[in-house]
Amino acid sequence: LLQKVADAKIAIGVWVGPSRSARAYGTPAQLFGVADVTAMVAGSRIGHTGELLGLEGTTVDLGDGADLLRNGSMSFSEARALNVLRLDTPDEGVPTVKSMVLAMDGAVVEVGGVEGVVLDTVTTQLNDEGVTENVATLVRFSGLGLIEEMFHTVASPPIAYLFFVIGCCLLIFEFFTAGVGVAGFVGAVLTIFGCYGFAALPVRPGAVALLVLAMLAFAIDVQVGIPRLWTGVGTTLFVLGSWFLYEPLPGTDLRLGLFTLFLVISGVLLTFVVGMPSMVRTRFATPTIGREWMIGSA
Repeated sequence: LLQKVADAKIAIGVWVGPSRSARAYGTPAQLFGVADVTAMVAGSRIGHTGELLGLEGTTVDLGDGADLLRNGSMSFSEARALNVLRLDTPDEGVPTVKSMVLAMDGAVVEVGGVEGVVLDTVTTQLNDEGVTENVATLVRFSGLGLIEEMFHTVASPPIAYLFFVIGCCLLIFEFFTAGVGVAGFVGAVLTIFGCYGFAALPVRPGAVALLVLAMLAFAIDVQVGIPRLWTGVGTTLFVLGSWFLYEPLPGTDLRLGLFTLFLVISGVLLTFVVGMPSMVRTRFATPTIGREWMIGSA
């Protein structure tokens, strides 16, 4: 993506917003070093870029703030002072997308190897009567497609966690039933989506391993049909894996919310302490036939 933005034959703008809590952290923040125009909302932050990636024919230029951004973050005012931003903006920054489009008017950029290109959102021309008039350049906004939007949603921390856990629970449920049904298919799909989300997020591999081990521990007691020692072990591993699942960047707090943790942990405990043991006892219990009818028979 960095290479494509750097080589684009049209001007590319990057904007962090719209709320004051907006953040551009991690490798994606390096887009500020290759885009033609960059701006932020006052109160937003960028940083934690890590080592700058190498590109063909160009470099990632973050101005005087490159060293600070590598392992830290900076506010809008700091980014403007250190020449990280490539757009002259007022003290309040660029608060909306519309403001971003208007602020780009008149910016001088280099596009496709051509220097001194002036961006123009309002074109001045003469009409048929020889009178000067302003014609607004057409601006189009496009969102992600259905598939891209789905994977974007899956890559959010709570959704990835929820899909992975539900998928594992459904796979264990299907293991103790006869044949392969809808639960197994849905569980496999949700597990794959959860793994995709984990791959796009800063997860701790050890925490994911704890979640998997917790499911295996739960499955042992599900086989027996009675919650015992392994249910306690699974609960402990599951709580630890959930709490330490995401690795926050320095100065950030990327953790699952308490409500999400409470909801998922409670659901998992109800599933493996009450639901599945009852299902297994019903599924594999040996039916007994009363013998009262035999009394008095020859």
